[in-house]
Amino acid sequence: MSASAEAHRAAAPEQVRCAVVTVSDTRTPETDASGALIREALERHGHTVVAYQIVPDEPERIGPLLDELAGRGDCDAILINGGTGIARRDTTYEVVAARLEKRLDGFGELFRMLSYQEIGPAAMLSRATAGVYRDRIVALMPGSPNAVRLAMERLLLPELAHLVYEMRK
Repeated sequence: MSASAEAHRAAAPEQVRCAVVTVSDTRTPETDASGALIREALERHGHTVVAYQIVPDEPERIGPLLDELAGRGDCDAILINGGTGIARRDTTYEVVAARLEKRLDGFGELFRMLSYQEIGPAAMLSRATAGVYRDRIVALMPGSPNAVRLAMERLLLPELAHLVYEMRK
């Protein structure tokens, strides 16, 4: 790691305040394994979950929720799982991508590369993406627990505080 990357990580906030959103037509707080995994991983790494919600995969519900979360003064990042596929019902990507003011293309690229190593060419079906919306980091990952674990452990947790630091500069 370069000296500047180490300096940026050292200057990054110790705690990131996160909203967690699960996009699902069927999950409940009791059955939302992916949302629970995200919340537990964040807390284990010293971050704070300031909001958690399950929302159906309907643009008219997802968009206003993103707007509301991005408007909160106590939220640095919005982590969303679900709705990244290509089925007719999967509309989350369109809602999120339309709001991103700056895209972090590397997140989706790296996610698919790492996913390919685990599941092969089916990794191309994921439309995982990330970026900045209203001075908030937004990351959209698939809804399966394995995909969430991959995104959190290999990509988001190692860089989340650094992402927030860079965004605030």
